[in-house]
Amino acid sequence: MTDAVIRVEGIGKRYRVGQRQSYRALRDVLAGAFRRNGKRASTGFIWAVRDVSFEVKQGEVVGLIGRNGAGKSTLLKLLARITRPTVGHAELHGRIGSLLEVGTGFHPELTGRENIFLSGAILGMSQAEIRRKFDEIVAFSEVERFIDTPLKHYSSGMGMRLAFAVAAHLEPEILLVDEVLSVGDAAFQKKCLGKMGEVAKAGRTIIFVSHNVTAVTRLCSRCILLHAGAILASGATHDVMNTYLRSELATSAAREWNPADAPGDSVVRLRAVRVRKVDGTVAEAFDIRQPIGIDVVFDVLEGGKDLTPNLHVFDQQGVNVFISHDVDPAWRHRPRPEGRYISTAWIPGNFLSEGYFVVGAAITTMAPQNVRLYERDAVAFQVVDSTDGDSARGDYAGHLPGVVRPLLRWETSYEASPIDVERVVQ
Repeated sequence: MTDAVIRVEGIGKRYRVGQRQSYRALRDVLAGAFRRNGKRASTGFIWAVRDVSFEVKQGEVVGLIGRNGAGKSTLLKLLARITRPTVGHAELHGRIGSLLEVGTGFHPELTGRENIFLSGAILGMSQAEIRRKFDEIVAFSEVERFIDTPLKHYSSGMGMRLAFAVAAHLEPEILLVDEVLSVGDAAFQKKCLGKMGEVAKAGRTIIFVSHNVTAVTRLCSRCILLHAGAILASGATHDVMNTYLRSELATSAAREWNPADAPGDSVVRLRAVRVRKVDGTVAEAFDIRQPIGIDVVFDVLEGGKDLTPNLHVFDQQGVNVFISHDVDPAWRHRPRPEGRYISTAWIPGNFLSEGYFVVGAAITTMAPQNVRLYERDAVAFQVVDSTDGDSARGDYAGHLPGVVRPLLRWETSYEASPIDVERVVQ
């Protein structure tokens, strides 16, 4: 494809486990002399990246996700030409900028001003370019007051902010970013995210590695999921993210506990949580138009307590969509005797948006307030929005953002304009 600025074909990187250094210092000689039975340490090979192929078009922002050790950082280093592939090759067309290790080239004895010029030069910026952007970099980093202070007197957060500010003001055609939005406090992370958004809107090609689900979902139109060095899934961000979260959480639609390991205390124990349809069938996926029932099964071991089951529903970005307490008037503000209880909460159809949801279950004593138990990732389910045209999406077939997707009632009144009336009469 002619508009592909990144083309990766069958690339792989293999490392030798326990490989001997190419040079030998005195300590290596001594260690060899005392090695047990004179045997060498066992060696083997591991593929950090294996048979990876993909293409990225000009202006695309592609997220690279996966658990730790999946090969994400190794793949970026291969693309950035930091390390050579064992097999395969990668073609990149355009000036490349890489934010792989924020703070590369910073020296503690130099001032913030001097480190901006040093780091900028290492990252490939000319002196004229650094001077032109100097004031913008300093303002972005929020360390104006200390710009002529040696870096060794900076806090770790100040140093990271300055380092990211330099790296973020590169102007390459292709930008490789590896988990840099974890620097600084929440306010600065938001600013970093905004800066990355500006870079994306400028039409530059970006490959973005991050564990920040919200950042990946917001910035990337497409995602690649790596597992054990190979591509597990590739496609639209929300689809691939669902696959990733489902595999990471390993949470199903039903979960049960035996008395020995059930969450709780001497008063109450959680025995089961399940997601089901109206007919009682446990299900992991629901049509957006279907109501969703969530059962909380618990045993009261010590009677006389005012116990309230409650549910905490989170979306695939970790956003707390809502919390719901049991308001059944039969048991509200009423002490519960010993026994088995099943409390069911119903989520109406055409309420939640499509996506993957995780449910936390808790039981609380309200007066005085005391959380008896809380199981954060108790169960999970997926909502699927069809393209039939009778849900809130209407006839639109693309991805719709939002946590909730209610089917609202609409009314429209119409009156013919005088011009239309004249046309009708004529």
